[in-house]
Amino acid sequence: MTGEEFVPLSLTPLLIGCLAAVACALPGNFLVLRRQALIGDAISHVVLPGIVVAFLLTGAITTWAMLAGAAGAALLAVAMIEGIRRFGRIEPGAAMGVTFTTLFAAGVLLLEQTDTSGVHLDVEHALYGNLESLIWLEATGWESLTDPVALAALPPELFRILVVTLLLGALLAAFWRPLAISTFDEGFAATLGLPVRAIGLGLVIVSAMAAVAAFDAVGSIIVIAMFICPPAAARLMTNRLGVQVAWSVVFALVSAVLGFVLAGYGPLWLGGTDAVSAAGMIATVSGLILGLAALTGPSRV
Repeated sequence: MTGEEFVPLSLTPLLIGCLAAVACALPGNFLVLRRQALIGDAISHVVLPGIVVAFLLTGAITTWAMLAGAAGAALLAVAMIEGIRRFGRIEPGAAMGVTFTTLFAAGVLLLEQTDTSGVHLDVEHALYGNLESLIWLEATGWESLTDPVALAALPPELFRILVVTLLLGALLAAFWRPLAISTFDEGFAATLGLPVRAIGLGLVIVSAMAAVAAFDAVGSIIVIAMFICPPAAARLMTNRLGVQVAWSVVFALVSAVLGFVLAGYGPLWLGGTDAVSAAGMIATVSGLILGLAALTGPSRV
């Protein structure tokens, strides 16, 4: 593929896929270490009703409305999980399962009863996203990267996920110490005067930010996979938190790049004629990486 084809057709979807994978993997490390990986799964489902409600209230799919709707839905989910766990006296995993399936089903029902024909918001889009369609129509080749007119026509999803990824990286660096201490030993963190509950809630909120920023472009399949697979694979490679986060970013990027390439060219290499879902292939590659890490990772035992 030449630059005249790659830049307009593949560059922006590939960049968006990579940024979405990294944005979800960063908070996913702490969710996995806290044994709360299902929260990432729950968040990726509960953002749907939050986004739909935000659309109903504002009449448009905008960044801040989506973030506010997703954050509200995430807080509702946390409250529901805690309430079901305490009053129903069932284990947290079951409470999470009940919560995210109920809220996701509510989001699907809202979609079916709502006119979303003017925006890219439907059940299929919620699952698979629209990664392949996020092309850069004004680009003519690599020279477009320095053309202000062409740059102004970049898909808005790219800027959204870029800003969120940078923000997540900055927040992670700023709150590294209290987040790390509370992740490994909540009791010790409390004796140091750290606001353990607030830190946990903040982790849920930034996870919701990552989920909603990625959700519109890549759908819930990639969001679920990236919250869990790269961090879990990284945990099998090392016992050091900083190194684990670095490994998770590497695994997320490899999953996004290799999955995107295989989705487009894999069927052709095998004699097929049609490409497959990029979202599905990226998630599949991330699962294969986790499987390899489970078999060969130095910290698997």
